[in-house]
Amino acid sequence: MTFGLHPKTGRLHIGKWSVAMPRSRVGRIIVGVALVIGGILGFLPILGFWMVPLGLLVLSQDLRAVRRQRRRLSVWWTKRQRAKQAKRSTSL
Repeated sequence: MTFGLHPKTGRLHIGKWSVAMPRSRVGRIIVGVALVIGGILGFLPILGFWMVPLGLLVLSQDLRAVRRQRRRLSVWWTKRQRAKQAKRSTSL
């Protein structure tokens, strides 16, 4: 699976889905912040809590602190999946 902003096309790839993103850094930051704020208001109709992780993914392209946390989460998730897979293969 692919996650993140493709450097050549400027599209945000989330698994099999792809969404066009602004080319400018300021535009991406505005979109990311808007998604996070909209996600915080997820109890309202139309808005949802799904917007928070998507906004953080967009922000991770331009903000070091968010990018660092995304990488840590990615490493943790990969280790977790490998451990589960190893556990399944040994139990068979």
